[in-house]
Amino acid sequence: MEVTVRIKRYDPEKDGEPWWGEYKVEVDETDRVLDALHYIKWYQDGTLTFRRSCGHGICGSDAMRINGYNRLACKVLIRDVAPVITVEPLLGLPVIKDLVVDMEPFFAHYRAVMPWLINDEPPPPRERLQSPEERELFDDTTKCILCAACTTSCPAFWLRGEYVGPAAIVQAHRFIFDSRDRGAVQRLEILNAPDGVWRCRTIFNCTNACPREIEITKAIAEVKKALIFSRL
Repeated sequence: MEVTVRIKRYDPEKDGEPWWGEYKVEVDETDRVLDALHYIKWYQDGTLTFRRSCGHGICGSDAMRINGYNRLACKVLIRDVAPVITVEPLLGLPVIKDLVVDMEPFFAHYRAVMPWLINDEPPPPRERLQSPEERELFDDTTKCILCAACTTSCPAFWLRGEYVGPAAIVQAHRFIFDSRDRGAVQRLEILNAPDGVWRCRTIFNCTNACPREIEITKAIAEVKKALIFSRL
């Protein structure tokens, strides 16, 4: 089948502002949008720039806006978005070139919530044990692949880039509710700031955008509840 792929292009070295490139591509309906982008780059316009790595929805590097929604290009079937496919870079982050955005502001928020296990207690002889029930409290938020699809779908983040964003809150949730961790109070203090968890307006864009189907809005609500009962 033939599809039309409209791509928002921008090269800061020669473009004064973004422009739309339009390409006709022959594809199978079970191909992914990433396959169409590869065809364009390899056979029609080698200057097209985008990120991709594993091609199987694991690395999260090919997150972009496809027909107005944040998606992973490697997971979206052509038949679900044909015959006209509009592809844009993620919103809320500076565009480096074409579909490639600067992820550093996103990762700065990620690092700010201390996304690692904090425990200075003497280690046990073997491992720090945890029951299945304790693990279940944060199991969902361990699925995050840091694709930024959730954060860049959030109007609060578009309005104010200082907002820590859904992905960082998900990463904080993963450790706040981990029975082996001892840094929950520190993370809750960080998220209690003006640009922390309270800036969430429960719009659910983040949950809808997540390619791993994490219940992000639920996780954010659980962090808010933890703050309310923490007496910070």
